[in-house]
Amino acid sequence: MKKSILLLVFYFLFISCHKEITENDIAKINGYWEIEKVVFPDGNEKKYTINETYDYFEIKNNSGFRKKVNPQLDGTFLVNDVSEKVSIKKEKENYFLNYSTTFSKWKEKIITLSDSELVLINTNNEYHYKRATPINIIPNGKKTQ
Repeated sequence: MKKSILLLVFYFLFISCHKEITENDIAKINGYWEIEKVVFPDGNEKKYTINETYDYFEIKNNSGFRKKVNPQLDGTFLVNDVSEKVSIKKEKENYFLNYSTTFSKWKEKIITLSDSELVLINTNNEYHYKRATPINIIPNGKKTQ
């Protein structure tokens, strides 16, 4: 009984602290995002301490693309021509990223979107991202632009 009450209290605290996403927030998705962890349906997590790729989003007027990019030690990114078409749609009170490629279509619900944090959930997993920053390993302590 105490466990159930405690879980309900945590749930309501989470819901009350959760900021609703607005149309003005959607532009915050643009840019580079680094995955921090994936939470699986059973509650297990996979943490990512080092990432070889980042996700780059470019969205204008609720449509655009997402592509994988490789960060370099000088603060630049290697890119290729592979990307996924993305559109953003509001369904009831929630925003969804709708992806399409030649081979597949899927969508992810935007749970959290701020200047520094992005959380997406699809039918199976919850993806936690942080805003990516350049890797600054340059001789003589110089920083990249």
